[in-house]
Amino acid sequence: MAKLTPYFYSEDAKEQAGFYVQALGGEIIDQMTYGQAPGTDESMKDKIIHMVFQAAGVTFYMADTMHEPRGGSTSFDLSLEFKTDEEAQQAFANMSEGGRVIMPLEKQFWGTLFGRLEDKFGIKWQISTEPKL
Repeated sequence: MAKLTPYFYSEDAKEQAGFYVQALGGEIIDQMTYGQAPGTDESMKDKIIHMVFQAAGVTFYMADTMHEPRGGSTSFDLSLEFKTDEEAQQAFANMSEGGRVIMPLEKQFWGTLFGRLEDKFGIKWQISTEPKL
């Protein structure tokens, strides 16, 4: 069995991870800079080569992009499912700040709250609540 961990490449990993930690609750667990790697150019010493953070109880990895353009999520969404309406509403409001709402968070015919947004970093998210069985 594999474990899936989303890995973001960012123009500013510290800022982006900080946004997710603030918006969803969590913490930065570990980070390493390019300056910790041997032979790093002085101009890159403070850039993030690898970071581990948790937000909404999910573990994510992130690094500053150095070799490719930063990309958003054009052909996929990240989905967060919350136990309560209040948690989902708060997460949706926080994550859409500075971004754009694609589909408002509303009660759907299948019985849960569901909405889509693109955050200010170009990442698309689905926010929903757990189905009540």
